[in-house]
Amino acid sequence: MFSLLSSAPARLCDGVTRREALTVGALGAAALGLPDLLRVRAAAPPKKPRACIILFLLGAPPQQETWDPKPDSPAEVRGDLGVIRTATPGLVIGETMTRTSRHTDKIAVLRAVATNDNAHSASGYYMTTGRPHAPMQVENAKPGAPNDWPSVGGVVRKFLQPGCPLPAAVTLPEQSANDGGLTWPGQDAGFLGRAADPWFINCEPESERFEVPTLTLPGDMPPARFDGRKGLLEALARAHLGGGAPAEPDAHVRRAFEMITSPVARRAFDLGAEGVKARDRYGRTRFGQSCLLARRLVEAGVPLVRVNWTRLPNCPNNGHWDTHTQNSLAMKKMMPALDAAYTALLEDLSDRGMLDDTLVVWMAEFGRTPKINGAGGRDHWGPVFSVALAGGGVQGGAVYGASDKLAAYPKDGRVTPQDLHATIYHVLGIPADAEIYDTVGRPLAVYRGEPVKAVLG
Repeated sequence: MFSLLSSAPARLCDGVTRREALTVGALGAAALGLPDLLRVRAAAPPKKPRACIILFLLGAPPQQETWDPKPDSPAEVRGDLGVIRTATPGLVIGETMTRTSRHTDKIAVLRAVATNDNAHSASGYYMTTGRPHAPMQVENAKPGAPNDWPSVGGVVRKFLQPGCPLPAAVTLPEQSANDGGLTWPGQDAGFLGRAADPWFINCEPESERFEVPTLTLPGDMPPARFDGRKGLLEALARAHLGGGAPAEPDAHVRRAFEMITSPVARRAFDLGAEGVKARDRYGRTRFGQSCLLARRLVEAGVPLVRVNWTRLPNCPNNGHWDTHTQNSLAMKKMMPALDAAYTALLEDLSDRGMLDDTLVVWMAEFGRTPKINGAGGRDHWGPVFSVALAGGGVQGGAVYGASDKLAAYPKDGRVTPQDLHATIYHVLGIPADAEIYDTVGRPLAVYRGEPVKAVLG
């Protein structure tokens, strides 16, 4: 029988277990606060908290050419690409995933994930918040109420920020957006407020001399001038509150100054410390180097990093996975970059003893249509698609759920975005009874799905 709980107790970023929090008594964790919880733990040795890296593949790779091929289906369904055997007996995946095929012993595949939404931004909102967009099937949906449920990163910052040396959730190297820069909803903290937003870093880590702008002082700004600006912001904050006691600057401004001056942050973003071979291993693409940066951020204590797919030059469909045309050619051109970055991340985490404590999620907003269209592509499809999980206590070499013979609808083991979020939060140690509050103070359950017990160790 599979257990809902892992063998090790789930811990928060500061190392406190949920069991320890419950022993505090009727006042609960929120009433007592972090210092009291730490005293409850007394002299118990600290244990490493878990983390999560989400690889969000903008546009959505086809399940038929990746995790759920149908080699015995009609030609218009299976396409013209073949399959490849894997390290897991009986499991085949798309033929372009050559490196990934050697690492399926670390991976659990969910083959019956569904949103039933065929719009990039609306279905993307569902996948990144665990709440369906209202209404569904809306393309180019804009952020904001009523669709302002917090993203995974917002929830993680709300619960796991205390004790973390850096922002507890980071998104890089760009936001998910439709062509034309139309940013999807569901990537911020929503009604939790701007202070809980994931730290968004627009960056180009593949650059020869990579620097994160917010961590670098302008060349014409001496340290004294920088300190003066910080003092000015603090004075403005006091004035805004009527000239009373010293006040903190805006949360975003305060965090920006902390990031600029933090040695931990500077070390985390120093990709030059990796060496040429290590960087080559991930691939010199923006996505590949972002995956390497994600590993460094997790190593520095960040519990949640989201890496968004970035458009590859000289590829069909504007270089993302929205393969309305030339699906096979797109797979051949783009999969090598994804295959290299994904497997390098798994290998690197494993080699460093971090994979058991780091959940890596391969996901997108939906899947692709069962049949190839007249342009040789596959269109949007929310009724069924695949998500892959690795590390974080997940049982590798597993497949949960199944689609029908055309990869069109769930056959068994259907997983909703709510269930996926429940699984992520379970791994991170955010308990099922955790609550957040909306703008009028009503308590709301963080998640209502069920962790996918069958793939949890």
